Amino acid sequence: MKKTSLALGAAPTRQLSIFKPGWLQQFLAFGSLIALVVIFSFASENFFKFSNIVGILLSTAVTGVLALGATFVIITGGIDLSVGTVMTLSAVMTGVSISFWGTPIWVGLLVGVMTGALCGLVSGYAVSKLNIPPFIATLAMMMIAKGLALVISGTKPVYFTDAKGFTDIALGSLLGDIIPGFTIPNAVLIFFAAAIIGSIVLTRTLVGRYNFAIGSNEEAARLSGVNVNFWKIVIYTIAGVFTGIAGILIASRLNSAQPALGQGYELEAIAAVVIGGTSLSGGKGTIIGTVIGALIMSVLTNGLRILSVPQEWQTVVVGFVIFLAVYADILRRKKGA
Repeated sequence: MKKTSLALGAAPTRQLSIFKPGWLQQFLAFGSLIALVVIFSFASENFFKFSNIVGILLSTAVTGVLALGATFVIITGGIDLSVGTVMTLSAVMTGVSISFWGTPIWVGLLVGVMTGALCGLVSGYAVSKLNIPPFIATLAMMMIAKGLALVISGTKPVYFTDAKGFTDIALGSLLGDIIPGFTIPNAVLIFFAAAIIGSIVLTRTLVGRYNFAIGSNEEAARLSGVNVNFWKIVIYTIAGVFTGIAGILIASRLNSAQPALGQGYELEAIAAVVIGGTSLSGGKGTIIGTVIGALIMSVLTNGLRILSVPQEWQTVVVGFVIFLAVYADILRRKKGA
């Protein structure tokens, strides 16, 4: 048993080395990000303006936080299609708590995060205990969350007009003016803070160790004494926490909880994870890669808009990029890069 246990811990140790599994795709992703910035900077003088860069970072925050949670799930070899609608449900619950129940803002924020965590826990239980495939379990949760958001809100937006300071959560700035007239919104700071915390959890804790072990070889992890079902529930719950945070951010940014919003965000989040080098087959991935992937998605979308590319062609280009990222993942698995 000792030898098996040591072998189980070896996989996460390799994740901490300089040349991690999948490092080549992360390097290529970072190079692609730099290339996109350079190309769009030459194509339009408006792209590299400070206000536009801040706009890109702000648009990355919500999708990026969703992608952080999705990274944990995908590393296990699973998938979570519910993050977009669970984000919306979390936003609605935050709004209902603050605007309808009259709770303090901090209580409403806690309600939003706990809503995301609860949805993640239910999805994790369905996957681990009920043996429902992740695709089906999270698809069902996507529909449940979408319906609950509409029912609880009465199909109408929930506004935070009486919640003084709520918009500052996303749009305020703790740093103040970096350049006179220009600030870094709190949503961006929250995104990067969440990325740092996520990276620590994934690389320095028991949760991260078992996350990689389950994704690399679930049966071997189980035979090594790991309570796979329990840790899967924990991992899906952690992903739900990130989703709840994203719900708060989007509600704060819009100063309202829009019950019909959310569907489609899951595809952007999953795309960011895959572009960043996390393997869809599980066992490989990093938070920094996901951050790069989320930035690539935002830079690409922003650059195409600045160049006045029609919306339908923007969708085509983004879809093609996702196709290339998935194909690169397939090649990497074949070559063992």
